[in-house]
Amino acid sequence: MTDGTAADTRPRKIMYVAEATSHGGREGYVTSQDGQIELKVAMPPELGGDGNGTNPEQLFAAGYSTCFHNALILVGNRSGYDLAGSTVAAKVGIGPNSRRGYGLAVALSVSLPVLDADVAAKLVDEAHEVCPYSNATRGNIEVTILLG
Repeated sequence: MTDGTAADTRPRKIMYVAEATSHGGREGYVTSQDGQIELKVAMPPELGGDGNGTNPEQLFAAGYSTCFHNALILVGNRSGYDLAGSTVAAKVGIGPNSRRGYGLAVALSVSLPVLDADVAAKLVDEAHEVCPYSNATRGNIEVTILLG
């Protein structure tokens, strides 16, 4: 925005609510209210665990890549492009921050093999404005988008 204020990206109307419950934190399991998710959770070896389960970073990567890809398909369709064959992969890193806590960083790798680079970049920029994960993370964590 040109006046220096941040855009308000909060929903005006809640259309869907997902519910999940953690049992035991990073060494337990997570379930969803509807029974679609029932996963063992474990610390990855890089953080001192045995890696015998998923972890919050993998779940975040799955959610962000799926959400961003859907936003990309949406803006592509609005502009008349069929994005069949496109993919979005997410890498979510975790590490200590300067406030004695932990922070995340995300790298999204977008593949749009059927489009020229300028069109692909325009659609990726539009998807980054539409995607709820992008809106939630903007200004909070570093998000790098690689187009290849």
